[in-house]
Amino acid sequence: MRTALVYHEDMTAAQLLWEDPECEIERPERLTAALERLRQWGLEQRCLQLAAREASEAELGLVHSPEYVSLLRGTQTLSTRELQALSGQYDAVYFHPSTFHCARLAAGAALQLVDAVLTGAVHNGLALVRPPGHHSQRAAANGFCVFNNVAIAAKHAKQRHGLHRILIVDWDVHHGQGIQYIFEDDPSVLYFSWHRYEHGHFWPYLRESDADAVGQGQGRGFTVNLPWNQVGMGNADYVAAFLHVLLPVAFEFDPELVLISAGFDSAIGDPEGQMRATPECFSHLTQLLQVLAGGRVCAVLEGGYHLESLSQSVCMVVKALLGDPALPLSGPMEPHHSALESIQSVRAAQNPHWKSLRQQGSTPILNPSTYSLEQRASPVSPGGPKFKAAEAQASAALSSLLDQLHLNPTLPVRTAVALTALDAALVLPADVLRQEGSAPQEETRAWARLHEALAQDKALTALGKVLHLLNGILDGQVSSGIAATPEPAAAPTLDVVIRRSLSHGARRLLCVAVGQLDRPADLADDGSPPPPLLWSGLWRANSSSPPARAHSSLLTPRACLLYPAHPPRVLALPWKEESVAEHQRQGSGRPIHVPGLRATARDYWWVRELRSGPCAAPGLWLPA
Repeated sequence: MRTALVYHEDMTAAQLLWEDPECEIERPERLTAALERLRQWGLEQRCLQLAAREASEAELGLVHSPEYVSLLRGTQTLSTRELQALSGQYDAVYFHPSTFHCARLAAGAALQLVDAVLTGAVHNGLALVRPPGHHSQRAAANGFCVFNNVAIAAKHAKQRHGLHRILIVDWDVHHGQGIQYIFEDDPSVLYFSWHRYEHGHFWPYLRESDADAVGQGQGRGFTVNLPWNQVGMGNADYVAAFLHVLLPVAFEFDPELVLISAGFDSAIGDPEGQMRATPECFSHLTQLLQVLAGGRVCAVLEGGYHLESLSQSVCMVVKALLGDPALPLSGPMEPHHSALESIQSVRAAQNPHWKSLRQQGSTPILNPSTYSLEQRASPVSPGGPKFKAAEAQASAALSSLLDQLHLNPTLPVRTAVALTALDAALVLPADVLRQEGSAPQEETRAWARLHEALAQDKALTALGKVLHLLNGILDGQVSSGIAATPEPAAAPTLDVVIRRSLSHGARRLLCVAVGQLDRPADLADDGSPPPPLLWSGLWRANSSSPPARAHSSLLTPRACLLYPAHPPRVLALPWKEESVAEHQRQGSGRPIHVPGLRATARDYWWVRELRSGPCAAPGLWLPA
């Protein structure tokens, strides 16, 4: 099985023993409801079920002070009155005689999951735990959190498994300041958190939860805070945050492991977050993260206090980890203006630290959340000249951001189609442009010289139309396009499109080929380094040569090319690290078993080339 579910029923033992309206929402039913829903949906049975173990005190010491661990150990023998008195010394925390045991199980579950993933026993998984952890600090419980489960797991992955780059994604609705404090000067851990902030008026009311808190010392740029300054953020806002902040930075960082602080108080219905993201959104977010670190994703439960929303969201994450397709997102898919303001603030704050976020012409948002409460200007009267000037500045800034994010509904052309004369009778949707132009004749003939098949009149005409369409896309005038070309010229035309894109400055290309298409010639056959190209395809079965070399730079840390000699069942799948370690010493041409390939666990493959390490893409093929 490729997905682990780590759980222990003892984690339901701790509960509130006195009245406390603030703490009563953190209750054992959070786990039992999620586990019951997983069983109802048949998901628990599909996972490798692991019983959580207790973290040792030495493992807890990776993050927490010995004095703090000793203090928590002592809670096992305290009376209810003593527990209440001790709880009152911390912010939003309650202790129970079982808290120490439960918290050790929660940390141990995260450790067990990381070990299972990094040793190759599973590919990914979820640790269903309580108490949560992301607010906990070196010597202080905070916000229902006792031990910092995800931080301990990250430290363990570095120390035990020798990892150098770990991404922590915290989508809980509260800022995980505990994780931030622990890693704020550590460039080996990239911490991303979005959280309800409301200009500092929402718990935990910290100045360092804002967008301009980017880390300290060598860790500057490795803390990425995205503050939500209003409630009601939904699917579009969350996806926009991933696409325009997290993923560009994450691809550049190139993590070896992804840890998710999976709090679902950011989902619809939760009283803490008051957000509107639906459960299926978390399936999409999980899928987006699975393209990182070779798919090695470990999710650890944090918050989530609406039992229905929590349990459904947990199921959606597990479905994504299992490889099930995500359900379509519902609701409007245009981000709120407040969300765009926050995104722009983060991009501006992180601009000096990440090449992927640097864009010319970026206009700062008026009155961003990056000012402290004391520094923020007092509001101006509506209708006055200052108000009109501020409104105009904000409008211009938001318009600029919409253009940068490609969310502006007035893009020049969303979809264009380049058709030959034989296809001219096709009926197209009203919002699709029928492109009539062609590239200049000299340009078309110059590219056609690369392939004899393109010298034919029909192929040359089609190539001119394709190049014209491609130029529009590369110049930002067209969002996407469809082109028709004669069958004999399909592969040569694709080769020209790739070369034209690279010559225009494209840094990363993903090419997907379906059907009877001959592979274009190797673009690196002149001895130069392979282009930043990732191939994925259902290639024709009667080809006799292995696929061209491929190189993945920022698109995915590892990939594999499948070149089957029988009807294919998969396109492209993550390469499993232990498969390289286990088989890389076997000679070329020997049959090896590759357990890392989903749906081909019983197949045997012949190895043409094996390369491991970052940006490696082994080619696996079967002789015809």
